Amino acid sequence: MKATPNTENQSSIDIDNYLDSHYIHRSNWLRAAVLGANDGILSITSIAIGIAAASTSREPIVLATIAGLVAGALSMAAGEYVSVSSQTDTEKADIAREEIELKEMPEEELQILAAIYEQRGLSKETALKVAVELTEKDALAAHVRDELGINEISQANPIQAAIASGAAFSLGGILPLLVTLFFSLEYMEYALYGFSIVFLILLGTIAAKTGGSSVSKAIIRITVWGTLAMGITAVVGYFFGVNV
Repeated sequence: MKATPNTENQSSIDIDNYLDSHYIHRSNWLRAAVLGANDGILSITSIAIGIAAASTSREPIVLATIAGLVAGALSMAAGEYVSVSSQTDTEKADIAREEIELKEMPEEELQILAAIYEQRGLSKETALKVAVELTEKDALAAHVRDELGINEISQANPIQAAIASGAAFSLGGILPLLVTLFFSLEYMEYALYGFSIVFLILLGTIAAKTGGSSVSKAIIRITVWGTLAMGITAVVGYFFGVNV
């Protein structure tokens, strides 16, 4: 006996909750948070290592680390807000242009939409039918999504990105700051390097778990580049440093 689809169960699916469960919906804030935390760990550790390589006392290391933490967090938040706001302005300009085109040449816009669906694999007749139905429902939404490629996932959110980036930088930067406060000055550079590798591994693991990606790849990627950054900074500290 041939099974028939249960249309009652299908219609009861909460599509919004189902879509929100996908990892891609976390991409905007996760990108900003990982960038911020990674930059916080590396920047503050690099500052501390560079100063520690040229210092014989704890105070300059701690002061430089705190200054870098405050300045870095504000800079990350402001930079993220400005850059994402620029993206938002571009999106709004394109949407406004699309509104004008829909009013001035609706038939041409309908054909463009149909051509997009045909290019994606639909037959010419089906593509035109889909384009007509979506245009009747909400023409602008259809063109914004399918012609411009802007949707709820990719749409820029400056405030969210700024908060995620600044807060993550602060959390990442506090970790090496704690090392400078409580670890022996004699082994400060080695402690900063060792603990920061641990912090980066933890960050890579959390980021991979949150984003549903490979943990091992995330750890390798983040620790390799982090090690290079801290190593180069230490060399610069030794090369240009003056005992303070």
